[in-house]
Formats: sequence, C-alpha cells, structure tokens
Amino acid sequence: MNELLKKTAAEQSKALKNKEISAVELTQAAFERIDELDEKLGTFNSLTKETALNTAKKVDEKIAQGEELPLLAGIPLALKDNMNLVGSKTTASSKILENFVSPFNATITQKLLDNLVPIVGKANLDEFAMGSSNENSAFRKVRNPWDLNKVPGGSSGGSAASVASCEATLALGSDTGGSIRLPASFCGIVGMKPTYGRVSRYGLIAFASSLDQIGPFTRSVEDAANLLEVISGHDPKDSTSLNLPVEHFAAGLNNDIKGKKVGVIKELISEGLTEDVSKAMEKAIETYKSLGCEIVEISLPRLKYSIGIYYILATAECSSNLARFDGVKYGYRTPNAKNLMEMYTKTRAEGFGPEVKRRIMLGTYALSSGYYDAYYKKAQQMRALVTEDFKKSFEQVDILISPTCPNTAFELGAKASDPLAMYLTDIATISANLAGIPGISIPAGFDKDGMPIGLQILAPQLQETRLFNMSYKFEQAHDYWKQLANI
Repeated sequence: MNELLKKTAAEQSKALKNKEISAVELTQAAFERIDELDEKLGTFNSLTKETALNTAKKVDEKIAQGEELPLLAGIPLALKDNMNLVGSKTTASSKILENFVSPFNATITQKLLDNLVPIVGKANLDEFAMGSSNENSAFRKVRNPWDLNKVPGGSSGGSAASVASCEATLALGSDTGGSIRLPASFCGIVGMKPTYGRVSRYGLIAFASSLDQIGPFTRSVEDAANLLEVISGHDPKDSTSLNLPVEHFAAGLNNDIKGKKVGVIKELISEGLTEDVSKAMEKAIETYKSLGCEIVEISLPRLKYSIGIYYILATAECSSNLARFDGVKYGYRTPNAKNLMEMYTKTRAEGFGPEVKRRIMLGTYALSSGYYDAYYKKAQQMRALVTEDFKKSFEQVDILISPTCPNTAFELGAKASDPLAMYLTDIATISANLAGIPGISIPAGFDKDGMPIGLQILAPQLQETRLFNMSYKFEQAHDYWKQLANI
C-alpha cells in the first residue's frame, strides 16, 4: 500500500478507476502512514478522519455505479490549518485559536468536497503563516522528511512535508511571500502560487490580504495543474476574486516550447547562492537550451527593494487583520483580566507568539500617524515600480527563472535568533507576490548532502497554462521529481 501512496495523483486516479484499489482503502492507507510518521515530522495539527472517509465512500459508490468521477476524486489531501473546514479545528498554529472550531467552509474547501477529494487533516504551519522555517508554530516544529534535523521551509511546512513524506498525495498551502514555493524547494516537491485573484481567499485566515494566495503542493506538475483547476474560479464572497472562466491548465502541458524565450533573473544568480544551488541553476539553463529555448539575461533593477517593501506592506496588513483576535467574540481569552483593557492586552500577549507580535508591532508603527506616508505609502509606490519591472521583462521573454532560494534547507534553530537572516530566505520569492504574478517551484537537483534544490519559474499574470507547460517540459527532462525522501 505504501507503494501506491508514492504514486502521483494521476496514477492513483487511474488505479481507482480500474478498481485496483478503493478510495476508502487509499484514504485509510494515508492515515496509517500519518500514524507511522507524524510523531517524527510534526506535520499535522489535527486529523479529519470522519470527513475524509465519508468522502472516500462517496467516490467508491460512484465507481460502483459506473459514474464519471470529478477531477482528483478520492485522492488524499492535507489542508493548511489556516483554511476553514466546517466542524474541524482551524488554529493557524496559534494559541489564540487553539480551540476554535470552524462554523463554515472556505470556498476552496467546498470546492474540494464537491470534487470528492478526501481531506485527511489540517497541516501545521508557522503561526498565522508568519515564518520561513515552520519553527514558529505554537504547537510543535515541523521537520524536513529528507533530514529530520532540518527545517521544511515555511510557512506551509506541514503541507509540504505531508506530500514529501507521502502522508498525503496533495496539499494546499497559502503563499504571502513564498510560503508555498520555499517549502516546496526545501522538500523536493512541486509548489505553485497562482495569479492574485485566481483562487478565492474566502475562509482563509488573512495575514496580508493584498499578497495572500492559496495554491497547490504535489509531486508532479500535472497534479499541480489539475489541483489548481479544482480550486480556481470566481467567488462573489471575495471582492478580489477575478471573474474569469476556469481553464483546463493541464491541456497545454506537452506543447512544444522550442523558440520560447527564458529570462534568467540577473539579480538572483549573481551573488549569495551556495555552490550547489549555483550549479543547479547552470544545469537548468542548459536544460532549457537543450529543449530549444533561447536564454536571455534579464535585469529587474528594483528587485533589491522587495524585502523592504514586503516587510512594510505585509506587517501593516497583518497588524490590521490580526486586530480581530482580541478575546471578545472567539478564540482564547485570558482568565486573569481585571477590566476590559487588561482583557485585550493580556489575551493578545498570552495568545500570540514572538514572531507574530514582532510583525504586529512593525506594522502598527508603519501605519501610525506621521509614519504612514514615509513607510506604507512609499512602499506601495515602490511596489508599483517592481510590478512595472516585471511587465517590461515579460515583453522580452516568456518566463523568468531563478533559484527558489539561495540555499537548501538549513538546520533547525540555525536562524531562529536572527529574524533578518530568516527574512532574507525569501529574497527570490517575495517579488512575485508584490506583482501578483504566478510562480512555481519544481525539483531541480540535490546538494552535496542530498537535500533538494528548487527552480523557480515565473510567468505573466494569468499565464498559468504557459507556466505549467514550461515547468512540465523541464520536469520530464529529469528524474528529480521521481526521487522521494527516504523516511
């Protein structure tokens, strides 16, 4: 059964349709795998066995009656624990929401249920999705399946680790500044951030509303294309949701890419890369050349400001969004308050972890009287210029490539005492969120210690089909994606 769990979603779907296995058996196998590994990995905050098995039973009934299955029906999926699933705990890995039970479904959750995708559990994350290593969870750290002494990347570390360890075949994460692509890179899987507005954010616990986007984790590009199709679409409950028809993203996977122009981002390959990541980038460039693509060096002159822009905008929006967690209507409330003001302050002091407090304070400062124009407004203006740089570059090339991260997964605790070093981990990923463009991280090799290296590919807004096509062609030229963590 473990061998079947190692298959891609496309292969598992075929096995279900051929009646080689039932959806209930596949889902139960996923739970057995979780029981075996979760103590080591810290992947899940909670499991949703009843929901998952009920969904799997519906799939088996459809198969028995000879009915056509929806896309990805019966394939086990892990849901990041900042997305609402009715009747399950949704904690955002924070003490302040430790016992919060969702009264409603997120739009993406409803889409998964409608497609009969069994949701096996809620995956651990950095508290409120704030972090790059998944060491900021209020409950426990997540470990990398390739090396238990190393981080899986954040903030969607639990989602990534669940797919990399075959506890789930699919997972959803949220990406505010790289929180899908970075863990995908560190865990040797595919992680994709769609165009802003492509996927509804209704029911996602907000961190930074102008940057957050939900996206897929999978072990193949084809599965990522199919999962994005399942969760995409306009949603009147989300005012930023784009009113566009859902595309069949997998339809163009095998299109010929001869003659396509691949832009290499000069600022992201010139300095700061480890030797192994640098070599992997050189090999990636050679791969695209061998596929008939033209390589063009592209400069994004304002990219260097991305970290500064991001940590003003993201913290300002986080400060605003997290004001709702005050102990009044839901979530944790301090038992030690003598008056209303004490109830507010003690609830938040006791309920939030250090990284969340740091970002709330930075954001509140940036929005405060006398500083708003100097920080928040200026950052928004610079964001427009970064977006302009991308627009100009896509007039010259079809896609842009870079390392997903300058380094591979680091040791647990290695950057815990240095927030700035941790923030710089996202140097390559943040700008895609500022510009609202789609990006993907796919396996592109291994370092000398056997840890995965990710290649980041970026495309213009709404060009996911092109992004998947260019990713798929690279993926099929190598067997990196077929190699699994030995755990």
